[in-house]
Formats: sequence, structure tokens, C-alpha cells
Amino acid sequence: MYEFTIIVPVYNEEDNLARVEKELLAYAKIASKKTAVLFVNDGSTDSSQELIEAICQRNELFQFINFKENRGLSAAIKAGFDHVESPLLGYIDSDLQTSPMDFNKLLEHIDSYHLVTGVRADRKDSFIKNMSSKIANGIRRAFTSDGMDDTGCPLKVIRTDYAKRIPMFKGLHRFLPAMILLQNGKIVQVPIQHFPRMAGTAKFGVWNRLIGPLMDCFAYLWMKKKYINYEIKSKG
Repeated sequence: MYEFTIIVPVYNEEDNLARVEKELLAYAKIASKKTAVLFVNDGSTDSSQELIEAICQRNELFQFINFKENRGLSAAIKAGFDHVESPLLGYIDSDLQTSPMDFNKLLEHIDSYHLVTGVRADRKDSFIKNMSSKIANGIRRAFTSDGMDDTGCPLKVIRTDYAKRIPMFKGLHRFLPAMILLQNGKIVQVPIQHFPRMAGTAKFGVWNRLIGPLMDCFAYLWMKKKYINYEIKSKG
């Protein structure tokens, strides 16, 4: 029985998948929890699906979901949440600008928290990407008061029961810590490594990182006002 499942969203990442397989296999050998991997292919139009199927045939700890068409990162993460059966889940981007080895740093804290997110120290991105992300994070913090410096960091660990209760919509992947707070959960951020992209191309531009998140903040405020949260005292 796996204790921890890593969700890997994939969209046209054929040049990265061999390295993804190698690094996740290496992590599984030293993981602090028995680990499985779930690829979510978000309607890739390159050879990503063929490569994913070959990886899964070679390694029993890998599984996949293949979307009929591209639905976006939030949908891929949501599908991962829906299909994970282990008590803990994680999330990492297939560009591997973060290292799966750092999952152990996050797992150290998961007994005391419901979501543990990485915060990218010494980011290896362009000036424009760094500044747009910094501005977007500042705007988001003002709306959510979640205290997180880097919610866009693609390395997180969440208790699965909390993840499955998140009412996801497009763009909400940036608000995962805030959505855990709506469930009265506890969150914390932990510094992790960050690396330059080695292959493939980034899927987000300035609009996605700055204007889009600003619009999503209003969606979050509506969600916060309408969110239903309850605890069962007893059952008969």
C-alpha cells in the first residue's frame, strides 16, 4: 500500500519525461514514505503519451491518466486529487525546475500541517518571470491573507482528505494554501532548491502569471464567502 502519491501534470513535455522517470525512480528509493507516481497527461499533442505509457510499463509504481483534450493545469491537478488513494499526495511539475528529493523536506512537517508547500530559494528564472510572480504573489496575499510567499511553487505535499475537498476551478491551483485554510487546516512553507528549465518550453506568460491571478482573486473571495465547512459531532 502506497503512503504517498506524486501527481505529475504533463503537457507537451516529451523532452523532459526520460529525466522525470530517472529522478522520480531515484527519489522513490530514498523516500521517507512508500511512494507512487501518477502522470496526468493534459491532452498533449506531442509524443508525451507514448513515453508515459512506456514508463508505466517499465515501472509498477507509475500510473497515468490521459485527458481527451487539453483542459489546463488546475484540471490536471484536480484529476490527480480525485484519483489518488494514498493518505498523502504531492505535486511536482514535469519540467523538474524543482527536485523530487525535496519532497522529504516537506514530508517532515506533514504530521503537524495539512499542506506543506515549497518556497523557491534563489529562483533560476528570468527577471520578467520573477517580477511578475512576485507581484502576483503580493496581490494574492492581500486578498487571501494566507501568508505564503510563493504559492506558484510546483512542489507541495497535502493530506489527501483535505485535497479532495478543495472545490477546484480554473486558476485555483495558485490558491491551494488558501483553500486549505478555508477548511481550518494548517499550512507552512519550507525553502527548497530551484533549477533552470533544461528542456521544453514554459506554458505560462505574463498574462497567466499576473493578470489571470488578479482576476482569480475575485473568484476566490466569492468562494470564501460561499464556502461550506462543517464538523460532525456524532452519528447514530
